[in-house]
Amino acid sequence: MAKKTPAKMHRRMKMAYTRREYMGGVPASRITQFDMGQTNGDFPISLSLIAEEKCHIRHVALEAARITANRHIMSRAGRTGYHLKIRVFPHHVLRHNKQASGAGADRVSQGMRCSFGKLIGTAARVKAGQPVVSLRTSANRLRAAKEALRKCSHKLPTPCRIVEGNG
Repeated sequence: MAKKTPAKMHRRMKMAYTRREYMGGVPASRITQFDMGQTNGDFPISLSLIAEEKCHIRHVALEAARITANRHIMSRAGRTGYHLKIRVFPHHVLRHNKQASGAGADRVSQGMRCSFGKLIGTAARVKAGQPVVSLRTSANRLRAAKEALRKCSHKLPTPCRIVEGNG
C-alpha cells in the first residue's frame, strides 16, 4: 500500500515546471472559479489575505480556502454584498516518484532509476508579501469579511495576515 505524499517534498522552491504542452496527463485543477459575488460592484472596503512566507499552495488548498471564505461571507452579506477574488493561479506542475512499500518492495520498486516522477497536481508559487485572496465589501460587513478571511487562512500552508485597503 502506497503512503501519502509528504508535504516536505514540495516545500522547496525549485525551477518552475509549467510548460503543459510538453507533458502529457497533467491532472485537472480543482479550482475553476476565481471571482465570486458581485464582480462589478462599488465596495468601499477592501481586505487582502497576505502570505508571510514563500511557499507552494496546491490547487486543492486554494479550492478549500475559496469554499470556506465564500460560504461564510455569502451567508452574512448575500449574493451581491461582496466580491471575493483568488489572486494566484496554480501554474506549477508537481511530480512524485512513488516508492513501493511492504513485503517484496525491493523486487518491485525501481528506486532512483528513471526517477523523474509522475505528475500529481498543480500548485501556485507564492512569494512572501504577496496577496493570495482579496475581498471587497461594504463598511457594515467588515467584521464578517475579516472572519471569512481568517477562516480562509487556516486552509493555506503558510502563515497569513489580513491587510485592509490593499485590493
